[in-house]
Amino acid sequence: MGVVSVDVAEFTTEVLELGRSSGLDAVGVASADVLARARAELISRKSLGLHNGMKFTYKNPVRSTDPRASMPDAASVIVGARSYLEPEPDRPAGYAAGRIARYAWRDHYAPLRDGLWAMARHLRAAGYKAVVFADDNSMVDREAAYQAGIGWFGKNANLLLPGQGSYFVLGSVVTSAVLASANAPVADGCGGCKRCFDGCPTNAIPAPGVIDANRCLAWLAQKPGIFPLEFRAALGTRIYGCDACQEVCPPNVRFGRAVDREAPQVWVDLVDLLTIDDDTLIERHGRWYIADREPRWVRRNALLALGNAGIVNDDVRKVLARYLDAPDDVLRVHAAWAAMSLGLEQFRQQIAADRHPDVRAEVNR
Repeated sequence: MGVVSVDVAEFTTEVLELGRSSGLDAVGVASADVLARARAELISRKSLGLHNGMKFTYKNPVRSTDPRASMPDAASVIVGARSYLEPEPDRPAGYAAGRIARYAWRDHYAPLRDGLWAMARHLRAAGYKAVVFADDNSMVDREAAYQAGIGWFGKNANLLLPGQGSYFVLGSVVTSAVLASANAPVADGCGGCKRCFDGCPTNAIPAPGVIDANRCLAWLAQKPGIFPLEFRAALGTRIYGCDACQEVCPPNVRFGRAVDREAPQVWVDLVDLLTIDDDTLIERHGRWYIADREPRWVRRNALLALGNAGIVNDDVRKVLARYLDAPDDVLRVHAAWAAMSLGLEQFRQQIAADRHPDVRAEVNR
């Protein structure tokens, strides 16, 4: 099919309205030029070690900042945003509960993709190429969204939408269609506010717009390996993600628009999570990013959350006893930390006699 001759401004409006009517909360257009600013920042921060082994768009900055890497004749990038703000249920009483970050309460990317694909299909029907990217390492979505005039970068590196805050997932449609781009990026709305700096429990924001992944709980909870000792207490009862810098952000508090959806999964029974088999864990939580699809990293976080939850009962003692006997050194290390954090002296002798030095060290912490 050949390309249909259209008025650019009119066609752009038509496409973006289709995105909004298909469930997107905000849409905008940027050119398909290289995202030069984002590329320079990714390369610089990677050279400084601020990525802490993180892959994602850091893995190949040249590709993730060039829309034409996926479509050589790309002319425009349409960015769509979908809100994931919704009321938070009360923390359950009676058992140790682990918390999940807001964006992972439910699958927000499926409806985001629906909105993006609605626009992509319309573009294809008009004879243009169109490819959708969402939750994908092929595109630095936040920079594309900034260039598309959807929002500004907060000091916590999140994109904030005027009057709506930062609780949004982002995705893009790369297309060969020449569309009307945003006139200018949205002006900074943070001013002198530094609440995200002060609200981060690990001081992971060393400068405006810069996140040190060596200290960021959201990344440390995903990174494989031994969880850094100095940040275990700061993790609190989080088992996946961290919302601290967003929760204190004034636009989120002032302007956030809660959506009315069925009750999400916010809290997870930690003892249950530590008891179910691997297949069940993946079935329940497999849409999370779990390094190498290894449930041990979720269990590691759950052990730390159990130690921070402050609840001691027979179920907690039994599950810790099980993990203190586990063949997995990583899990025993974190079980020992949890047991000593909860003051469970009944395990002290066993911990002191363990073969792993990091487990034995817990008796002297």
